[in-house]
Amino acid sequence: FKCYFILQNIGCDDYLGSDKVIDKCGICGGDNTACKVVSGVFKHTLTNLGYHKIVEIPEGATKINITEMSKSNNYLALRSRSGRSIINGNWAIDRPGRYEGGGTMFTYRRPNEISSTAGESFLADGPTNEVLDVYMIHQQPNPGIHYEYIIPGDNVISPQLLAHRRPGEPLNGQLGMPESTSHEDEDLRRETDILTGQSAGTFPVIQPGRFPSHQPENQVPAMQPPRQNREHNWKQVGKTECTTTCGKGSQYPIFHCVNRITHEEVPEGYCDSSTKPIPEEEACNLFPCPAFWDIGEWSECSKTCGLGMQHRQILCRQIYANRTLTVQQYRCQHLEKPDTTSTCQLKICSEWQIRTEWTSCSVPCGVGQRTRDVKCVSNLGDVVDDEECNMKLRPNDIENCDMGPCAKSWFLTEWSDRCSAECGDGIRTRSVVCMTNHVSSLPLEGCGNNRPLETTPCNNGPCAGKVEWFAGGWTQCSTECGSGTQQREVICVRKTEGNFDVLDPYECSYLEKPPSQQSCYLKPCGSKWFHTEWSTCSKSCEGGFRVREVRCLTDDMAASTQCDPQLKPEEKEQCNTQDCVPEIDENCKDKYYNCNVVVQARLCVYTYYKTACCASCTRVANRQSGFLGRR
Repeated sequence: FKCYFILQNIGCDDYLGSDKVIDKCGICGGDNTACKVVSGVFKHTLTNLGYHKIVEIPEGATKINITEMSKSNNYLALRSRSGRSIINGNWAIDRPGRYEGGGTMFTYRRPNEISSTAGESFLADGPTNEVLDVYMIHQQPNPGIHYEYIIPGDNVISPQLLAHRRPGEPLNGQLGMPESTSHEDEDLRRETDILTGQSAGTFPVIQPGRFPSHQPENQVPAMQPPRQNREHNWKQVGKTECTTTCGKGSQYPIFHCVNRITHEEVPEGYCDSSTKPIPEEEACNLFPCPAFWDIGEWSECSKTCGLGMQHRQILCRQIYANRTLTVQQYRCQHLEKPDTTSTCQLKICSEWQIRTEWTSCSVPCGVGQRTRDVKCVSNLGDVVDDEECNMKLRPNDIENCDMGPCAKSWFLTEWSDRCSAECGDGIRTRSVVCMTNHVSSLPLEGCGNNRPLETTPCNNGPCAGKVEWFAGGWTQCSTECGSGTQQREVICVRKTEGNFDVLDPYECSYLEKPPSQQSCYLKPCGSKWFHTEWSTCSKSCEGGFRVREVRCLTDDMAASTQCDPQLKPEEKEQCNTQDCVPEIDENCKDKYYNCNVVVQARLCVYTYYKTACCASCTRVANRQSGFLGRR
């Protein structure tokens, strides 16, 4: 037995010579006949989310290969019997790589690092020094898990076999160990139990296909009544399956009657039933179950017809201790998140129909509007409320129309309030611009060449003089905003003692004369009122009217609404309010004093009376023509 462990520790070459090698079963100098390949496919259909045990890897296993048969959202996990997580334990998904466990190094691979279509895999050369359990974290249908490993055959000694040796039986003929006495057997068995971890309270692990080939010496045939003595006692041999795979379940210890020395299981009648321990409940699989998406019901469609939207609530949940808890969404990040919104359509909506063509433009010139009739019509052809149709798809029923430019006119501002010179001759200014007239219906055909003046002279009185070329101070800017001009007095003076004499300008002609005018710009005007010239009066007497167009324009002559309405110039005013006085024709006079009788008798139609009472007949004729004109 000791030789067995020496062989494992000092190495094959050192112990048996350089010509010896270890075969694939790990046997020094072996010929591979001592191997046993254990393989299979785990295809069980699983329903509950969480960890599910797939296969157990025994101690001493080599060439371990655990592989998913196709890619899935499930994960493989590896854990020792001592409860230590090696790969993907405690709901934490590890990165692909190499992980130590069970005395060997496992290589963990993921689908995105494998060129084939296979899923995850664990690979290890072994041998393992303890029993390991392989789990699958179940989240979608199981695609199948292929497992394979190699264990030593029957002709190789192992610590597990030593536990089943009969007293006095040789350990292994090849090792040549002498048979010990009964006391030596008991000491050896006790030593074996300590080395293999199978002392009191444990149960020997029997590998697949390895069963004891003997019956205990004190075994009683089934037909005989069992004997109860101190050679047998109750021993815990394991535990029941956990009631849940995750989220805290329950399990109970299992007690069997065994031989105190060999630990072999015997019928329960060999043990005192009154001393059998009562199984107590134990918590198991305390780790939470995998997080999952809890999907709510879809809301009602946002539209009663046509394409609408519906929503649903998505929560990340975990089950623990039979309770479902809401957790942070990052715990579900390994799962594909379901959609929270979706399109829906309960029925086809009614459609828009254009019933009439566009009307004529609302203005004869310039920019106006035109309209057409648009109705919402149901599938049956009835006109229904507009809400039954998709308002976003409604055709326009009104649009602008441009009928071309109307007449053009000169637009003017008012004269500036200030003269450009504080004294002497100066000027006042105004802005003049030719623009299209969209409002006035007067028969204007264009601005023409008669551009109104932009400047006009002004004089604020004579200025005082000085000596030599003397420039006075600049006057205020001719405009309060926009571009204007400034004036100053430049005179030729001669300086005398205590005073100055003004000279004729030619006296200073040899000197450079300073400028007497310059442009100025105080600030942008923003918007101000422009207007056209007054039109011709509609009547020459007895009160007519005349009109002009007024517009609010910015500095760059764009239409604006920022002008002060109270400063807006008048657009219409009365004109020619004087009475109409007929022109006196010296050759058209009344020859009789009673011509009014001729008029009343309506005799002016006759040439004689029209000539004899010319003035009266002409006056009544003018009144009648004016009356007819007003009609």
